[in-house]
Amino acid sequence: MDQTVKPLRIPPQMSVYTDKHNIFHLLQSMLSSLVIDQPEDPICYLVSLLQRSSVDIPRVLLLGPPAVGKHSLARKLSAELRAVHVTTGTLLQDQSELSAQARQYTLTEQELPAELLVRLIQQRLDEVDCFNRGWVLEGIPQTRLQALSLQQAGVIPEHVVMLEAPEDVLLERSQGKLVDPLTGDVYHQTFIWPVDDTVAQRLEGAQSRSETQRLAELQRYRCEVTGLSSVYQHVLKIINGDQPHADVYKQVLAFIRTRRRSRTPRILLLGPPGSGKSHQARLLSEKYKMVDVCCGQLLRSVASEGSALGVEIQPYLDDGRPVPDTLVLQVLEERLSRVDCISRGWILHGFPFDVQQAKSLQESPHQPNRVFFLELTDDVCLERITLRATDPVSGERFHTVTRPAPSSEVQNRLTIRPEDSTHIVTHSLSQYRTHTAALQSVYPDAVHIAGQDLHSVFEALESRLTD
Repeated sequence: MDQTVKPLRIPPQMSVYTDKHNIFHLLQSMLSSLVIDQPEDPICYLVSLLQRSSVDIPRVLLLGPPAVGKHSLARKLSAELRAVHVTTGTLLQDQSELSAQARQYTLTEQELPAELLVRLIQQRLDEVDCFNRGWVLEGIPQTRLQALSLQQAGVIPEHVVMLEAPEDVLLERSQGKLVDPLTGDVYHQTFIWPVDDTVAQRLEGAQSRSETQRLAELQRYRCEVTGLSSVYQHVLKIINGDQPHADVYKQVLAFIRTRRRSRTPRILLLGPPGSGKSHQARLLSEKYKMVDVCCGQLLRSVASEGSALGVEIQPYLDDGRPVPDTLVLQVLEERLSRVDCISRGWILHGFPFDVQQAKSLQESPHQPNRVFFLELTDDVCLERITLRATDPVSGERFHTVTRPAPSSEVQNRLTIRPEDSTHIVTHSLSQYRTHTAALQSVYPDAVHIAGQDLHSVFEALESRLTD
């Protein structure tokens, strides 16, 4: 019996199709709505969901400590998304019996019971405008108990934004708050000033609380923030609110708009030799279980297997000549079609080198959905590569500056690979620079990341995995 098991291959067109039509998001959204609402006729219910394009309706929570800027952001965000802006204040203004009950608590400065708050929110979000247009819920929930109660009631946000800022910044902001009496928009003497002079002239000072009250509110939030984060960890984005208002808004909007993209990343790492592509690919692969596809290693692996394709590739590797693009693409086609790449995603580096290779990859079924250029100067690249050497006994790699050999004995037996010589590295860098502009034209939406600090590069890559 033949014990050879061929790796399972999945038509790559499947992942391209699911990306193009947001299939995974569509199925998840429909299934979530179905089990929450539990309609008597599931088929008719699902048809109605598709007809009103419910999967594109925003469901957003905007959380954060007092004075971090939630109100201004929520108003602007709801206007941009054409969603309903819901606050505790708007819930209490309703003329329903539930709202009347809730107002009794506020008149006596008592905290609303979680059950009553949840019923109020449910009532509001079930109304036609929220149902059809979606909602931005500002400053709610405030506690872990409220968050869990909302989940049990079927109020499931798609995106949760949590703003954060240092305590001194929050206290300063709370002292200079101004309100437009006509629109209710909130401004600040230092942080947010209206562009329109007419608006600036009619601003009024906001109702100010004592510093003791502000500190108490801030302390209550600090006690609850960890619990809130744990409830929404899978849909949560924490954003630094101590930035210009426009920058914070841009980050919030980008998060909400880009989370709907493919959950299965197909990442292409580009950059000059020594920019850290292999290192970053290994870190991403270890943490997120994506498949690390180094083109050079892949070609050597196929050649060593002795297959018909490997036999064709071996002479090029032996002579140090570039492997023809047709053969490289065949190898990549086979590897990227395997079930692990399709299901877990992949990180490709070491290909493409020029514009023709990039176009061939774009025309194949294996188009990357995230492209990163790691930027580094030639001097730093040369230092990283030419000062490294390998211990032939242990196989460990050392570097004269960043990771010197542990002893003189190890140092004396280190060997330098021929391809790491200054002459060859300089030539490789020159070739990369020649093709850089053309490569960038193939990937105009690529993200460019300064590659000087390896830790910062990894953080930048991580932050963009959901883009």
